[in-house]
Amino acid sequence: MSDSQKREALIHAHEFRHATKQFDTSKSIDQADFETILEVARLSPSSVGLEPWRFLVIENKALREKIKQTSWGAKDKVMDASRFVIILARTAADVRYDANYIKTHYLDTLGFKPERVSGIRQMLEHFQRDDFKLLDDPRYLTDWAKRQTYIPLANMMTVAAEMGIDSCPIEGFNELEINQLLGAEGLLDGGNFTVSVMVAFGYRVNVPYPKTRRPVTDVVQWVE
Repeated sequence: MSDSQKREALIHAHEFRHATKQFDTSKSIDQADFETILEVARLSPSSVGLEPWRFLVIENKALREKIKQTSWGAKDKVMDASRFVIILARTAADVRYDANYIKTHYLDTLGFKPERVSGIRQMLEHFQRDDFKLLDDPRYLTDWAKRQTYIPLANMMTVAAEMGIDSCPIEGFNELEINQLLGAEGLLDGGNFTVSVMVAFGYRVNVPYPKTRRPVTDVVQWVE
């Protein structure tokens, strides 16, 4: 494939992708294809490599029904989509610079040496306390973690589109009620996670309208 063909294929995938409102219940996503989508999510970048997320793949029909009753944005999609994912974000208790999760993540998961971890935590403290004022309110730290979950969300939808799989991101839910539901199901690790966003995957029923966007001259500014 030539460079121009690669560029064309990338643009085509984004032209194909749209927020699918109705999924074909007769079609299922191949397991290997969906595992590829999840692997792309796992490999997504995060601020200082914190990986402040978890991906709940909701296969349980009874739980999907409960989500349907709680989330107005997912009401139809959660039942009809081939795959339904809730992306969780780590809460302030885990992403504060002195949190145990940060220490163990760098030491045990990433294999950093203790002195390097100490330097990273000092940098994080400065960033959180002075640069972004995230320590002024625990909500700020949690929101910081939530914003990062949108990176794997976008990557998942992009690679799905490249494989001809439809998707729909969902924010139409009551955060408190969904957290209560997931907490009762034992899915929030006792409060170390909170719901961030949902996303449904499957295959469209209807052909969407042609995509429209603001002109490139309105959204891109070259600063020379």
